[in-house]
Amino acid sequence: MNPLGIKDLLGLKNLSAKQINLIIQEAFAYKNQFSAPARIKKSLLDKTLLTLFYEPSTRTMTSFNVAAGRLGGRAHNVSVSASSVQKGETLIDTVRNLEVMGFSAVVIRHSHGGAPQLAAENTTLPVINAGDGFNEHPTQALLDIMTMQQFKGDLKNKKIVIVGDIAHSRVARSNIWGLNTLGAQVTVCGPATLIPRGIEDFGVMVEHDLGRALADADFVNVLRMQHERQADKNFIPSKREYHRLFGINEKRLAKAKPGLLILHPGPINRSVEISTPVADGKQNVILEQVINGIAVRMAILNLLIGEKP
Repeated sequence: MNPLGIKDLLGLKNLSAKQINLIIQEAFAYKNQFSAPARIKKSLLDKTLLTLFYEPSTRTMTSFNVAAGRLGGRAHNVSVSASSVQKGETLIDTVRNLEVMGFSAVVIRHSHGGAPQLAAENTTLPVINAGDGFNEHPTQALLDIMTMQQFKGDLKNKKIVIVGDIAHSRVARSNIWGLNTLGAQVTVCGPATLIPRGIEDFGVMVEHDLGRALADADFVNVLRMQHERQADKNFIPSKREYHRLFGINEKRLAKAKPGLLILHPGPINRSVEISTPVADGKQNVILEQVINGIAVRMAILNLLIGEKP
């Protein structure tokens, strides 16, 4: 068994603090080698990663491709829009057919929650969840956690606000599980229409006034409005009204705790979730998240399928 003791990475809900910290520590080690790529051990030589994305993706797919390449491996991307899925092939049949072609692991993004779990139960290949429905996006949460630790160290008792479309966000759920496991204090904030009932059972506080939520926060993780998962329903009166009440802008930051740092998983809807001056300002660590995403995915690939000494 690999150092993580798991075949698949499907979410953070069932990962221990020890497993999360192992991934993050490995990611920091890789990041320290980015300035000297020749020092990075090519632990994925002769390994080929399959990315199977049922939804569009720029950052996540590219990040996995770059991560595999830096470890000496290769990545093969399957475009579902041009695959046998369009002929009615099921996810299970797709994975089983691709399995016998000699891939080393499969990365799956799917609009249905539980799809990576279903694939994992029907293949011997390690499966990595790159986002499923409203459920989880574990690698995004891990890179968020790494970024927070980079700037403020141990997250125990740190206060993190997750603001925005909580109801349709898989990023929110993975962040909540991971941050709670590491001892952080998580508050979710947004309009009542975008906060799921009973989310307090996840171990979070709920606040509908963003000013109060940010008053003593160390980080705010700003979520994208998930229009593609809202089934054409109107959850907010208007984008302008949403930005006035829940957008991150200079005026709001001026009243927040000094040193508050801003994260965003991207892509950004400027002037809706976040103003352009803030998106391009000094308090955001958004591009650092992108860099850390490569390091986190390198760590996961190495821990799950890398050649061990």
